Amino acid sequence: MKTTPVLKRRKSGITDYGKRYKLLKSEITRAVVRPSNKGLMIQFVDYDPAGDVVRVTVTDKTLQKEYGVYGNNIQAMYLAGYLAGKKAAEKGIEEAILDTGRYKFIHGGRLSAALKGIIDSGIDVPADEDSFPDESRINGEHLKNKVDISKFVKKGE
Repeated sequence: MKTTPVLKRRKSGITDYGKRYKLLKSEITRAVVRPSNKGLMIQFVDYDPAGDVVRVTVTDKTLQKEYGVYGNNIQAMYLAGYLAGKKAAEKGIEEAILDTGRYKFIHGGRLSAALKGIIDSGIDVPADEDSFPDESRINGEHLKNKVDISKFVKKGE
């Protein structure tokens, strides 16, 4: 009897296929948030059997060009989520579901800051208000080199 092969991405710990299958069953655009040690990436992705279709991408380099902000702290993740949400709204995306991949969602962390930025830009994403970081952390009051986000984010649009 032949054993079934283990997929390469499952073996190396890159893809959780069970979690991915649950997200794809919803047939909603996925808001993919991936922080790294030096940067970040936020994408809005639609499923296609031939391969996922990326509709919007915002990286730390895009964030630096648009807003002059770099890094992957809570403030940068919030602004990247806001920028990605604005670009997604321009492309006609109204709702999404958060895809964190193998990263663990921590209440008040970077992923939740990016999620709050996406929601503040007008995209409907299911989320609990208690999971977002405090406004003081989003405004960067804990940082030595904080950025005034009120120049970029217009509340109540």
